[in-house]
Amino acid sequence: MSEPTANTRPFAHLHIHTEYSLLDGACRIDQLMERVKECGQTAIACTDHGVMYGCVQFYKAAKKAGIKPIIGCEVYVATRTRFDKVNKIDGNNHLILLCKNETGYKNLIKMVSAGFVEGFYSKPRVDKQLLEQYHEGLICLSACLAGEIPQAILAGDYERAKATALWYRDLFGAENYYIELQDHGLKEDTTVLPQLIKLSRETGIPMAATNDAHYLRKEDAKMQSILLCIQTGKTIQDADRMEFQTDEFYVKTTDEMYELFSMVPEACANTAKIAEQCNFDFEFGHTKIPYYKAPDGMDNQAYFEKLCWDGLERRYGPDVPQANIDRLKYEIGVVKTMGYTNYYLIVWDYINFAKSQGIPVGPGRGSGAGSIAAYCVGITDIDPIRYNLIFERFLNPERVSMPDFDVDFCYERRQEVIDYVNRKYGADHVAQIVTFGTMAARNAIRDVGRVMGIPYQQVDVVAKLVPMELKMTLKRALEVSSELKKLYDTDPQVTELIDTALKVEGMPRHASTHAAGVVITPEPTDYYLPLATNDGLPVTQFNMTEIEELGLLKMDFLGLRNLTVIRDAEQQIQAQNPGFSIDHIPDNDKETFAMLAEGKTQGVFQLESAGMTGVCVSMRASSIEDITAIVALYRPGPMESIPTFIANKLDARKVVYKTPLLEPILKVTYGCIVYQEQVIEIFRTLGGYTMGQADNIRRAISKKKMKVIEAERKTFVYGDPQQQIDGCIARGVPEAVGQSIYDEIVAFANYAFNKAHAVCYAVVSYQTAYLKCHYPRQYMAALMTSVLDSAEKIAGYIAECKEIGIETLPPDINHSEDHFSVEGDCIRFGLGAVKSVGHGLIRTMVTKRTEGGPFRNLEDFLERMGEGELNKRAVENFIKCGAMDCFGCHRSELLAVYESMMDAVSSTRKKNLEGQMGLFSMLSDTPSAVSITIPHLPELPRGELMAMEKETTGIYISGHPMDAYRQKLKNTSVVPIGALLAEESQFRDEQIVSIAGIIQTVKTKLTRSNSTMAYVTMEDDTASIEMIAFSGVLNEYGGYLKENTPVVVVGKLSLRDDKEPQVIVNRVRLISDYTESAPRREEEPAQEIPQGSTLYLRLPNEDCREFRKIKAIVNMFPGDGQVIVFFADTRKRMGVRCMLHGSMIGELKRLLGEENVILK
Repeated sequence: MSEPTANTRPFAHLHIHTEYSLLDGACRIDQLMERVKECGQTAIACTDHGVMYGCVQFYKAAKKAGIKPIIGCEVYVATRTRFDKVNKIDGNNHLILLCKNETGYKNLIKMVSAGFVEGFYSKPRVDKQLLEQYHEGLICLSACLAGEIPQAILAGDYERAKATALWYRDLFGAENYYIELQDHGLKEDTTVLPQLIKLSRETGIPMAATNDAHYLRKEDAKMQSILLCIQTGKTIQDADRMEFQTDEFYVKTTDEMYELFSMVPEACANTAKIAEQCNFDFEFGHTKIPYYKAPDGMDNQAYFEKLCWDGLERRYGPDVPQANIDRLKYEIGVVKTMGYTNYYLIVWDYINFAKSQGIPVGPGRGSGAGSIAAYCVGITDIDPIRYNLIFERFLNPERVSMPDFDVDFCYERRQEVIDYVNRKYGADHVAQIVTFGTMAARNAIRDVGRVMGIPYQQVDVVAKLVPMELKMTLKRALEVSSELKKLYDTDPQVTELIDTALKVEGMPRHASTHAAGVVITPEPTDYYLPLATNDGLPVTQFNMTEIEELGLLKMDFLGLRNLTVIRDAEQQIQAQNPGFSIDHIPDNDKETFAMLAEGKTQGVFQLESAGMTGVCVSMRASSIEDITAIVALYRPGPMESIPTFIANKLDARKVVYKTPLLEPILKVTYGCIVYQEQVIEIFRTLGGYTMGQADNIRRAISKKKMKVIEAERKTFVYGDPQQQIDGCIARGVPEAVGQSIYDEIVAFANYAFNKAHAVCYAVVSYQTAYLKCHYPRQYMAALMTSVLDSAEKIAGYIAECKEIGIETLPPDINHSEDHFSVEGDCIRFGLGAVKSVGHGLIRTMVTKRTEGGPFRNLEDFLERMGEGELNKRAVENFIKCGAMDCFGCHRSELLAVYESMMDAVSSTRKKNLEGQMGLFSMLSDTPSAVSITIPHLPELPRGELMAMEKETTGIYISGHPMDAYRQKLKNTSVVPIGALLAEESQFRDEQIVSIAGIIQTVKTKLTRSNSTMAYVTMEDDTASIEMIAFSGVLNEYGGYLKENTPVVVVGKLSLRDDKEPQVIVNRVRLISDYTESAPRREEEPAQEIPQGSTLYLRLPNEDCREFRKIKAIVNMFPGDGQVIVFFADTRKRMGVRCMLHGSMIGELKRLLGEENVILK
């Protein structure tokens, strides 16, 4: 590490790549400022490759550290224009641009945005036309070896280099353009550097010395190489990997820079002069909300108030309680004073649009449901008075912060609302928001391990020692995992692995688009911030938090599948009951709550996990308030309170209030603090705080600001006249009680949930539960339609239908719709779930069927459907999935003739169109569809028919291949695959398990060590799982790992936070072999096996038939118990490991005789 220096010579680094030069730059912003101070420097620039992703974070970190931030970018300049994109002709050169002032910043973000929106070709490229238009307020440096001038020198064209330099000087101005000098010890530097100095001397263009800093210190060079390997998919050992040729690309000290450029010290001094000229500051906290233009020239404040008062009467009737009137007056005043009237109107407008178009909108989401003004105008549909929701939790007049209405829309039609906003405010005023995928602790280990060339299994062992907890870091993992710490301390390879992973952990890996975030701006978006693109759509380069800090209007347009399900179910119900509306269902339906209490929660929003189901059964919820509490409590931390909550609900005598003042606050949650709103209300009622003061303290407690927490204890208990807070004692609460309540608040405030959000979701949960209870066919049909792209989920819901007595009918050309539909007391399979069949084709087919009646046979279907979207693959899949069984033919018969029949129909249609049905055409030999006879063929085997169904729909329809084995496997050690994948599975990582199913796919690949491994997908009637078979297993059991083969697999369960569970295969056996020899668990009572026991088996020899059966039995009881097999003829012993189970020992005794089976 370089020693701190008190160097007085002026220097500032102007060419720095932070971690936002993705997987290339490794100057971590959180460590960069410390390095700058260490180097004795007072200013630093941020010049990432083509982007400004990290500029706000960089600026804030520099300001906090007392370092002057310089905002800039190393842009890519197109070799021709930014619109020219011809392979091998149009490339780019680098150029450094630094902001002198706000004009420079606005010009830079215009260019960087255009680089993505207009100039992207491999890289985001600007061009000279943009530089001519937007150069004002910027300082320009000629860049690294990839700059236009160094490239001309390397090409031997000094005169072109000189002419280019003069062009840039004339454009930017003599005081704003510098020849950039670098020396990283590269061969090219020895050519370029003298020529650049010569060019400067000849032209008078000043020089600026920089180091192309990609990492902080010299010793970080290897870490940066690893980042490049992660980016390019290479390993450190690969000869063709991309790498920097020296280790000089780091943040150098001032002395190192002056020593490096001792022949031109002015080049170093000039960097400080440039830093002095750069004085741009971001403006935080000043809101920039677009103006909403009210209709008919009406003032928008007056329009907002009219909407509010009209809505108040609509919501509460003509006799509105005075308290509600007062609350609305207060909210209107706060909204006006804080300047958020336009905000409310903008949100109201797009929600109003959605509702007017029949697009389902959620009842609310987040703290915005606490606003009666939002409820009155129709932004939310949750009554904040009824549920005791607090406005200040959303908009606190004592804390200036942007409000945040997050809105759920039907996921199928969410884009229509975004399109409306684009039309309303202009597409250039609207952009989606960037988000960054980062390298979390386990992923960092895996990425680095792969690059270092460490075998997968070894890396996996280390990665899995990192606990699977939210926000877990490697530093924390080393503190809490003794096994990881032991490996780190004793294994040099693991030490290097984790030390390197620590350096890359948390770094952004890639940029993507936030699932819901949208920014709307008064001026075009690139007036305020730089844009990138994702899938051709504009995306901000600053993240959601930074956008809010800059005062811009950020909206969340979320797609909620369950709103679509409710709408689809409602429409199917209205086909029989036109007056039905989900908005008018009773909110206290006893049958619905009884269904939840029975645990029938499958498919119910928020409540269908095993844990949630258990809480529903235990709690016996009887109101939406109870469901609200379940939603709020079922999270890490608060879960510990669930038993107390349930006990208090079921026995009112157990509810104890420390003071009568708590009863009206906690009665709804049976004496437990559950919600943030309750914490606020306790501060207000017991301590005498204003709502705003109370919310500020709640926030401080939830963020664990211990100094504030301890200081506030005194205020809460004793009061503070200066803040006009009475305190508990003045309000009749004894001191000890006040202290005790404060302790409880501090303990739970970090876990307390936003009630407004919980209520919103509880209402949707209740609506889905009501539909399932009273209209199960319509609801389950809608639920399955919502997951047409997930065969696994469809299969799960079909199983649930079977459980509740609803039959799912197979697909049928004459009955099925695009979606799953209700047919009598059953649900008809939707053709939209059939592969390679477009929705347009199905809709056309339904129209033809409605207009002309059912299709009579295959010929009738082909002739009436015409060619259009109908192709051979679609017809083939209709036959294979059974949708054409209604024609009374075997699938084998239809598959034999459909292609020739389609050709004949097509030929006949063409001739008709061409008017060629004359004498000669009538005598031709071309067959007509009528002349093609459907042959009489035997039907295909049942297994093959089911395989076709699986191929075309992703699920088995007429049965399941496991049907033949289910009963035989019932009492063995085989576990359902679904049990391994369950959200709250009891299985642990690396546990040995036995599973049975049908092999679906096998994909083999060569490992780096040239051995073969395979990824195998296996499915039973509950789920499917991916398995990994390494070369040893493939050599021994590969013959069983074939598609459509029914097998039992014994293997090690692998649970990773970034992947679905997998099984590492140890042994494989055909199910038929297994079921012949597997012991039946019910045949033998469980035997107590002392720990540490060893089972001894005696056999005559290794060739006896009993030995094969013994191996089969032992294989089916995976575990760690010791078994010794003794062969009498050779006196040889063989040791194996398995679970010592009573039923297994009983089976072995029957097979070998009791005298040959001994447990010690």
